[in-house]
Amino acid sequence: MIEIDNRQNKIDFTEEMKKLISKAVEGTIKYENFNKPYELSIIITDNNEIKEINKQFRGIDKETDVLSFPMLDFDDGYYEDGEIEVDIEDINPESGAVVLGDMIISLEKAKEQSVEYGHSFERELAFLVVHSMLHLLGYDHEEEKDRIIMRQKEEEILNNIGLAR
Repeated sequence: MIEIDNRQNKIDFTEEMKKLISKAVEGTIKYENFNKPYELSIIITDNNEIKEINKQFRGIDKETDVLSFPMLDFDDGYYEDGEIEVDIEDINPESGAVVLGDMIISLEKAKEQSVEYGHSFERELAFLVVHSMLHLLGYDHEEEKDRIIMRQKEEEILNNIGLAR
C-alpha cells in the first residue's frame, strides 16, 4: 500500500504523477525482489517545507529534492533477495504489511532539476522515488563504492519502467 499526501500547491499534482510514483515504487520493489506486503508513506511538498524538514531532522538549513526516513534496519546494511527477518514493530498490526518508512519529495525541486539536468520532469520524479526507495531498503551513497551500486540500480530500474536516459 502506498499512501500519497500532496501538501503543496505550486505544481499541479496530477493522477498521472500518482501513477508514475506507484510505477517507480513497484519497479524498485520488483527489481529488489522484496517479497513481503509493504506500506509506504509519501509526502509531496515544496522547497520551503522540505527545507524546514531537512533543517529539523538533518540539521541542514537548505532545500533538497527528496528525504527518506526508513523504518527497517537491515542486518547487512541493505535488503538482499530472499526472506528477511522483520521485528513485530516493523509490521502494521492492522494490515500485516511491513512498514518501509516515509519519503518526502519536493515537486518544486524535481521540476527545477529536470530543467537543470536536461531531461523530463517525469524522469526526474521517478528517479527521486527510486532513489528514496533504495534508501528505504537500506542502500546508501556515503562511500564511492556504494554510490556506484546505487546509481547502477537506479538506472536499471528506470530503464525497466520505460524511463531510460
